[in-house]
Amino acid sequence: MKILKKIKYIDIKNLLEKNSLKVNSLILDDEIFESIKSLYNAKENDLSFFSNQKYFNNLKKIRAKACLIDNQYIDYLPKNCKPIIVSDTYLALALITNLFSDDEQKSNGIISDYSIISSQSKLNKNVQINSFSVIKDNTEICENVCIGSNSTIGPNVLINKNVIINDNVSISNSIIMENCIIKSGAKIGGTGFGFEMKTKQKISHNGNVIIGKNSSIGSNTTIDRAVFDSTSIGEYSNIDNLVQVAHNVNIGNFAVIAAQVGIAGSTIIGNHVKIGGQAGISGHLKIGDNVTIAAKSGVTKNISDNMIVAGFPAKDIRLWKKEVIRNSLKK
Repeated sequence: MKILKKIKYIDIKNLLEKNSLKVNSLILDDEIFESIKSLYNAKENDLSFFSNQKYFNNLKKIRAKACLIDNQYIDYLPKNCKPIIVSDTYLALALITNLFSDDEQKSNGIISDYSIISSQSKLNKNVQINSFSVIKDNTEICENVCIGSNSTIGPNVLINKNVIINDNVSISNSIIMENCIIKSGAKIGGTGFGFEMKTKQKISHNGNVIIGKNSSIGSNTTIDRAVFDSTSIGEYSNIDNLVQVAHNVNIGNFAVIAAQVGIAGSTIIGNHVKIGGQAGISGHLKIGDNVTIAAKSGVTKNISDNMIVAGFPAKDIRLWKKEVIRNSLKK
């Protein structure tokens, strides 16, 4: 049975204000919430949220004790539900879910007797290493790192502080900056897909991978080491499950990359880029800042800053929509 977390309103308010969100509510500071749930499922001791007008009908029937909501919608709330007026509902939701989270991982400082630690590695304070994990040569693991079971770290790896590495992860030839999360099954720093085309002579990969701070790498995602220099992922980037990042790819800060995306070698991707699921990006391209690539798109050419593209070959989404309509009318 799940243990309910009891969170006081004052804790919610303090968290939001700490993150520069304006909060306005008549709820007492000691009021308790047991969970945060959707409009439809929330009950009398729960907190809920409203951020999308298509759920107006659910809002009118809400049973929650309180609701995160924009000021313009408070008149739609029934009297049984108290408004918590916030300046950014969805950001408020994202922050508050961490208060109610039951899967927070922190190092307990225990190193399993069933792990294997190289004498040529360095472990700093409060490192947790679970059973059957291996730490290889020339590896340093900094403070408060948690490593799950059956993972292999090294050789030639630096794991900075507060990193969470889940089960069955393989990391070699890499630098992982602080506060990153590496989910189960990820493979980082292995040799990429490279050979001379005529003779199929293999090209040795001698570079590494660098993952910026506060980034998340999804399950069964593969990030190949560079031939030279570094394959890099920027800070505050979120990469979903089953993504392929080839050798020498550079991805900027605040990237959001959905599942089953494939990025070919030596492509450079800017900051604040969003890539939809199952999109494919050819090699040696340059993708600008603030670009959005729709799901299932095939990118074969460079993309300038601030563009939204879709289709195969990927093009300005307005042109793609016109083509889709034109083709549908021909049928």
